[in-house]
Amino acid sequence: MFTPVRSRIRTAALALSAITALALGATATTGAAAAPAPAKQGPTSVAYVEVNNNSMLNVGKYTLANGGGNVFDVAVIFAANINYNTGTKAATLYFNENVQRVLDNAATQIRPLQQKGIKVVLSVLGNHQGAGFANFPSRQAASTYAKQLSDTVAKYGLDGIDFDDEYAEYGNNGTGQPNASSFVYLVSALRANMPDKIISLYNIGPAASRLSYGGVDVSSKFDYAWNPYYGTWQVPGIALPKSKLSPAAVEIGGTSQSTAANLARRTVSEGYGVYLTYNLDGADRSADVSAFTRELYGSDAHYTP
Repeated sequence: MFTPVRSRIRTAALALSAITALALGATATTGAAAAPAPAKQGPTSVAYVEVNNNSMLNVGKYTLANGGGNVFDVAVIFAANINYNTGTKAATLYFNENVQRVLDNAATQIRPLQQKGIKVVLSVLGNHQGAGFANFPSRQAASTYAKQLSDTVAKYGLDGIDFDDEYAEYGNNGTGQPNASSFVYLVSALRANMPDKIISLYNIGPAASRLSYGGVDVSSKFDYAWNPYYGTWQVPGIALPKSKLSPAAVEIGGTSQSTAANLARRTVSEGYGVYLTYNLDGADRSADVSAFTRELYGSDAHYTP
């Protein structure tokens, strides 16, 4: 069995929670109007960035040599956390200091990407404390957390939320095991709160297999879903059209260029609409990126430092 290869390095004690940040009363920001990007035909390209180590601005440094369009269409801030408050016995949204720094400096870390036409979403990940997307004890608890997410999107002018149900360690701190209703309630509430924003699914963990409850299937509430196993091909098990799915997943610099090219070629030949990449760093990765852009878009990638 393949296992995810994300490092997910965390810094801990100095980090601030989103709830604390929201309580400071800062004026909400809105996303910058996207400048029209040069036309690009082909799948949506997604780049996860480990902001503990790398800058979000790296996503905007790659354009297509033919036509000048953005290589990447969606940039994912990796990652905020779902934590557990043992006093209130409730899930809370948590930012370590590196995520908080990106958000606090949205004008220089997020808006430049949005002005290029790149969407910026926030990934949310478990944090070993027992809180996860699949074990809210009630609809109200799920709705409360959904509001924390949507308030964050509004406050920092983000383009959406990405769910990654790993490292929750369900049962820690006396929390419950995954239940059938939790993720359905959460996604339904979040979509109601932000009808025009992105909601994406890193297709892993208990939440990913609990998309239907009480006659409600939330599959259609997602904009995208992708394979979580880098260097492999796996169609996400969610009822979305091919245009919203990425069976291909590559780690830039970690997946060979030949594999990245083969996965891109298959993405096009089998009619899928998304291509997922992870761990874009600050080095010139144009050779790695060109390996898949040649197959996706018929063009090499150009890197601008």
